[in-house]
Amino acid sequence: MEINTINAALFAKMFLAGAKNLESKKEWINELNVFPVPDGDTGTNMTMTIMAAAKEVAALEDPTMEVLAKAISSGSLRGARGNSGVILSQLFRGFTKGIKKYEEIDVAILAAAFQKAVETAYKAVMKPKEGTILTVAKGAADKALELAENDISLDDFLKQVIEEADAVLAKTPEMLPVLKEAGVVDSGGQGLVQVLKGAYDAFLGKEIDYTVEPAESTKKAPAQEKEAPAQAEIRFGYCTEFIIMLEKKYTPQTEQEFKGFLESIGDSIVVVSDEDVVKVHVHTNDPGKAISRALTYGSLTRIKIDNMREEHQGKLIKDAAKVAEQQKFEEEERKKMVPPKPVGFISVSIGEGIGEIFRELGVDYLIEGGQTMNPSTEDMLRAIEEVNAETIYILPNNKNIILAANQAKLLTKDKEVIVIPTKTVPQGITAVVTYSAEASVEENTEAMSEEIKNVKTGQITYAVRDTHIDDKEIHEGDIMGIGDHEILAVGKEIQDVTLETIALMDADDAELITVYYGEDTKAEDAEKLEQALTEKYPSCDVEVYAGGQPIYYYVVSVE
Repeated sequence: MEINTINAALFAKMFLAGAKNLESKKEWINELNVFPVPDGDTGTNMTMTIMAAAKEVAALEDPTMEVLAKAISSGSLRGARGNSGVILSQLFRGFTKGIKKYEEIDVAILAAAFQKAVETAYKAVMKPKEGTILTVAKGAADKALELAENDISLDDFLKQVIEEADAVLAKTPEMLPVLKEAGVVDSGGQGLVQVLKGAYDAFLGKEIDYTVEPAESTKKAPAQEKEAPAQAEIRFGYCTEFIIMLEKKYTPQTEQEFKGFLESIGDSIVVVSDEDVVKVHVHTNDPGKAISRALTYGSLTRIKIDNMREEHQGKLIKDAAKVAEQQKFEEEERKKMVPPKPVGFISVSIGEGIGEIFRELGVDYLIEGGQTMNPSTEDMLRAIEEVNAETIYILPNNKNIILAANQAKLLTKDKEVIVIPTKTVPQGITAVVTYSAEASVEENTEAMSEEIKNVKTGQITYAVRDTHIDDKEIHEGDIMGIGDHEILAVGKEIQDVTLETIALMDADDAELITVYYGEDTKAEDAEKLEQALTEKYPSCDVEVYAGGQPIYYYVVSVE
């Protein structure tokens, strides 16, 4: 039977199938990274972004299109990681705006939603670049608009839109010379195509595993336990239900955090919010913890706790509520006693040594991440909430994290958040050092933004595959020196490549060379490099620190 419209139930399956297909292809997409570095992470970032939304969708029971749209938009927005993940989340945000008001969606609605998706994503990127995921999305959206003007079945419509996306993807090497030289298509665009293909498979009714793994804190019982007696099956003994009468702001982010907490203490979780009330159901071994956390959002009513192992519940309810009320009172009093300071700093860091440097410079909150694992928008929001300051500076220290930081800024309403666009750790350190407590926020923002432009950064790592890029023939296992914009040096020896990289960073004219050695580099090797640099650049100060960063043998800066 021909399907002419998509209802909420089918769209949920299509979204989950798209997410699962992307997840299954993430390592292949990672390998499309232009630079053959060991931290190619486009597939990982996109997967973690879409799976954050997929977990919310999978938890819904018989949702409407509006509820489904909200889950996809909020889940991907806060779970977004890296540039590709943020752009994907913006595509979902725009698309869901186009469908949320309808009970069923047809060709015309889909075409308009595709257009809204592209419009939203392009607005989110300061300098959109063609030959990327944006180009693939735009090609698909334009094709959808063209097809919608004709009398076409939904099946043919979806099929031709995906074919066009694939065709545009194949052309990305012609739009970006760096892709052509490396012999790959755009990795973000490939990720988007895989989402579309997975969704189409679900539309066709193909057999797909829609299971989405819950958070790591909630583990399924081993299969052999299923036939054990009923008493042994009960992992969490207390069926706990209550209603929260909201007294504080309760956002989708708040609800996601609350669900995450409940997942850490139990299972069978249902959290349903409706304006000023939230209905909660959870199976847990400690109802007091659930009640205590709930009281931070408002007062409770209709508390019901059933002991599924036939233990007493009366005293438990009374004691749990009493302890929770006391904890709530103490927390509120503590907050009253600590007024916010004028300025705070959040920095993304890699490695214990580099983290310690940031702490010594006065950074309030460190987000572990950087190259090997881009933090999400949710990570940024959590950090902003933790820093008790009126104005907060965020230092992303990676070009692939700046979009997520800016997205967190837009979602923050009660504090002034300023993102200094630091692309490397050395730039982040320079920004903190440049800050002056005597200057205004505007003066500091300008000074830090200008000063980081004077920092040149080099990173020494190894190649994970053969390729040709920046007019250099690179083989798997080669040592590479990567500058701010290109690969500067390639060789077989770490120290030789490091010295060549620094020389190509105009070290002859520098006043300061700073070296941070990684977790895989011996201290004695770093000392030999320091000696070589001191001899080669006698008029320049050379400083060497144990950075402890993974992947990169050295991170160096020239100022």
